[in-house]
Amino acid sequence: MTRTLDDRALRLFVILAAFFCVNAVLAEFIGVKIFALEDTLGIAPLEWNLFGQSGSLSFTAGTLLWPVVFLMTDVINEFYGRRGVRLISWLAAGLIVYGFLFAFAAISLAPAGWWVKAAQAQGVADYQAAFAAVFGQGLWTIAGSLVAFILGQLIDVAVFHRIRDATGEKHVWLRATGSTAVSQLVDSFVVLYIAFVLGPQHWPTSLFLAVSTVNYGYKMLAAVAMIPLLYMMRRAITGYLGERRAEQLRLEAAQ
Repeated sequence: MTRTLDDRALRLFVILAAFFCVNAVLAEFIGVKIFALEDTLGIAPLEWNLFGQSGSLSFTAGTLLWPVVFLMTDVINEFYGRRGVRLISWLAAGLIVYGFLFAFAAISLAPAGWWVKAAQAQGVADYQAAFAAVFGQGLWTIAGSLVAFILGQLIDVAVFHRIRDATGEKHVWLRATGSTAVSQLVDSFVVLYIAFVLGPQHWPTSLFLAVSTVNYGYKMLAAVAMIPLLYMMRRAITGYLGERRAEQLRLEAAQ
């Protein structure tokens, strides 16, 4: 008799779900930092000009992790289907809320007097203010991220399986990239609209469209770059599960 946790398919789902969730939560928390891509790569600024707006390639640090979330979504879609993706998406959203609740709780705790000045040697005059600035993201930003994340995931799974129904088991790259193209189009615009148009900054439409388009372009380039890794993971998972078990999971996922 096989014990529950000896089932390789179950253990694989737990591992994929854990990696998906930790990347989603981390992306939200490190997303407060904006970095300059050109300076990071040591190249000359690539000035974009869209909708009457111009600027350099600046992104949130969370964009480093979102391509991994896309990859995990595609892999789970492939082997565990709609139910698997919806389960991990709602779980990740719950963990993000949980994380922010405790971040705000930690901010509200009265700091020890000595701790406030503990990092002055590193150039941090007030540790409490720095902690609050990093972890106390605005509620509009948090709301925008959560709504965009859930919408994006639900759209991704719907488009993924619509393409799968049309093409069968062929063209893994098409259903992975196609679903990301549609879901991230929604995600990229919704998060910025809620956070910066509806939010207190009230961005003009031109700035909103320009920044959203640049962010969407980055996500699509990342999604295309991840295609070889998707095939590698698919092959590795099939080897881990065995051809018969992997085929069974893919058939169940397609239903």
